[in-house]
Amino acid sequence: MNFLEKINLNLPSKQLLRKILETGLFLLMVAVVCRGFYHGAENLGYNWQWYRISRYFGTFAQGGWQAGPLVTGLLVTLQVVTVSLLFSLLIGLLVALMRLSRSPVARLLASCYLELIRNTPLLVQIFLIYFVLAPILGIERFAAAVLALSLFEGAYASEIFRAGILAIPVGQWEAAASLGMSSRQRYRYVVLPQALRNMAPPLTSQGISLIKDSALVSTIAIYDLSMRGQELVAESFLTFEVWFTIALIYLCLTLGLSAVVRLFEWRLGAPGA
Repeated sequence: MNFLEKINLNLPSKQLLRKILETGLFLLMVAVVCRGFYHGAENLGYNWQWYRISRYFGTFAQGGWQAGPLVTGLLVTLQVVTVSLLFSLLIGLLVALMRLSRSPVARLLASCYLELIRNTPLLVQIFLIYFVLAPILGIERFAAAVLALSLFEGAYASEIFRAGILAIPVGQWEAAASLGMSSRQRYRYVVLPQALRNMAPPLTSQGISLIKDSALVSTIAIYDLSMRGQELVAESFLTFEVWFTIALIYLCLTLGLSAVVRLFEWRLGAPGA
């Protein structure tokens, strides 16, 4: 019995080996890129001071452990991403259903929303919502940031939902209708559970884009991870160390999201999971 057969997983040996090789190649590529940046900075005469970075994660005082600026910024980023992700999925599903409805008004509103959001930069949308809509609606900057991200990412998520719904065979719709199901029941019990398997990978990519795009909320003074990084660079002049650390934190967030979704796909038995 070889090594792969001893591992108690419900994955074929070749597929498991492929995943191990992909992970190894990815880590090797990251190591090569980091080494290149490191030697490039050394050629510029940069004095690396990595030992100073740990204090920005947290310190131990008399009252116990106190979170540093990197941890507090990370918590704000997680709050923004989590709330925005939930609202973007709801907006995406609603807009997709509007585009698939028989109402011409609903289809027109959904199309106008998609064309407006997808053809303008996210940074401009953040500024418009914060400086124009927020004073009118009386919302805080955190809510303005979440609204901008939700609307932007929801536009792309709606096309993923619509494509996943349209990919369901017509026979499934007809079988559900023959059982006397209403339109809402067909979507809830027949269409969406099947479409979710195909929508999981592109929705994961959209979630990763949301994590990276959340860095733009620092432009309206949201003290997220990026804003904290700017403060630390201005204070300590550790330009490379701070931004490399922040990039690594974002990388861990995106890899963690991908791992969770891959596990979810495997549990659902999605093809290629």
